Amino acid sequence: MTEVLGYPLDLNDPLTFLALGGFGMVALVLIVVIGVWRVASRSIRVTEPLVGQIGALNSAVQSLNEGQHALGGGLRSVSEAQANAQVQMVQTMESRLAHVQQQMSDTLHANALKSANSMSEMQVRLNEVLTGNSEKTAKSLTQLQERLATIDKAQTNIEKLSGDVLSLQDILSNKQTRGAFGEIQLADIVSKALPSDAFAMQATLGNGKRADCLIRLPNPPGPIVIDSKFPLEAYEKLRAAQTQADVQLAAREMRTAVRTHIKAISEKYIVEGETADGALMFLPSEAVYAELHANFPEVVREGFAARVWIVSPTTCMATLNTMRAVLKDARMREQAGAIRKTLGLLHRDVELVLTRVGKLETHFNQARQDIDDITVAAERAGKRAVKLDNFDFEELEREAPPTLQGPATAAE
Repeated sequence: MTEVLGYPLDLNDPLTFLALGGFGMVALVLIVVIGVWRVASRSIRVTEPLVGQIGALNSAVQSLNEGQHALGGGLRSVSEAQANAQVQMVQTMESRLAHVQQQMSDTLHANALKSANSMSEMQVRLNEVLTGNSEKTAKSLTQLQERLATIDKAQTNIEKLSGDVLSLQDILSNKQTRGAFGEIQLADIVSKALPSDAFAMQATLGNGKRADCLIRLPNPPGPIVIDSKFPLEAYEKLRAAQTQADVQLAAREMRTAVRTHIKAISEKYIVEGETADGALMFLPSEAVYAELHANFPEVVREGFAARVWIVSPTTCMATLNTMRAVLKDARMREQAGAIRKTLGLLHRDVELVLTRVGKLETHFNQARQDIDDITVAAERAGKRAVKLDNFDFEELEREAPPTLQGPATAAE
């Protein structure tokens, strides 16, 4: 049992406990009300200047709204002016771009025409050169085919002769056939070594004698005769001799036969004032020629004394090549004037070729320069197009206008 303010209280009594709780709640409410009243009075004192400030702020907000309305009208005017300026600028740039494109198109067209003309002229000149080369090649091939045909024909004739001919012994057993064999061999050698107009086979001299071959050499020495001789019987006896007596007999017959031929050639085919001061005796056999020079040198010296020179197929070809050189030299002296004239024409043609090559090189250089100018202009146009696409109008205005190279400047 507890006493409060003179009243006994039983804490174990529920009613007492409830009374104490209600009293506590009332006290707590009073304390809260007193606190709220104090805070409210304090807030009233604090909010009095704040209310004034809020009123001023409302006035400022109203003024700000009015300024915002005015700013919105100004921005609308500026936007309209900017839109008009942009439209005018776009129209101006479109006009400038159209003008630049037209100038570029004109320049490209002029350069294209000039390039086309240059290429056309170049093609014409190349066609002329190729045509000339084709004609020369065709002519060379034609001459080569003719020579090959001649060689094939000669080869066919040789094969035919080799198939039809009997043994050499059968042919040479008769003097007439032996003489014909020597003449054929001589004609074959002469025809291969000399041009056809430089010799004549079976030519008749002024004394009525017929020579196997007459070489038309200029004076001096003059025409020279080649006569074919074949002392075969004496040579065969010499080869077949077994005893010393047979060898001496055959050697004597060999000397007699060769001396007889030398004398006949010297008397018949060396004509004063008509032929050269000498003649050639052609031996169709290298073996006979070697035997004669090896074992009968005195007979060869007698031939030199009689102005008759003995030749074999090999030495005859060498002698004929020397004669061909003499003929060529004589003809060149005869044609010296024509040769000088031809050389002058050739020199003029070479100068014309050099001049035309220089002009062609100039056209090539001009075409290359035109292509470089077109490339530069195209690159500049590409850069401007990129700037237009990015709306870099200020950079375009700051750039200097392009210098267009017209047809007159390109042609210089």
